[in-house]
Amino acid sequence: MEQESPGLTRIRRVARLLDDSVGVPLTRYRVGLDALLGLVPVAGDAVTALLSLYIVVEAARLGVSLRTLARMVLNVALDFAVGSVPVVGDLVDAVWKANERNAELAAADLGRADQTPF
Repeated sequence: MEQESPGLTRIRRVARLLDDSVGVPLTRYRVGLDALLGLVPVAGDAVTALLSLYIVVEAARLGVSLRTLARMVLNVALDFAVGSVPVVGDLVDAVWKANERNAELAAADLGRADQTPF
């Protein structure tokens, strides 16, 4: 099996930190910094949007196609816009997990979607 590139490994780690790093007590569900920082109105969503753009920049450096990069930017923009809505946006952040979607888009575009995530 081909070794995953360090860039793709970084993308997956940041995505996990943002979307899936903290267990919700008494459940099997996990959320990340995106949902937690999103509790801070507008500023929290702005910070996580910037962190999410790191994934897009790293994907561009790895050679992901423009079409996939556009989809990734759209995911970040939607996550920011919906996440900025009080309460509902926080719930959407916890469920939709845009960063993990973007990590998978990058991996698929690079032909490595069959690799284990971490």
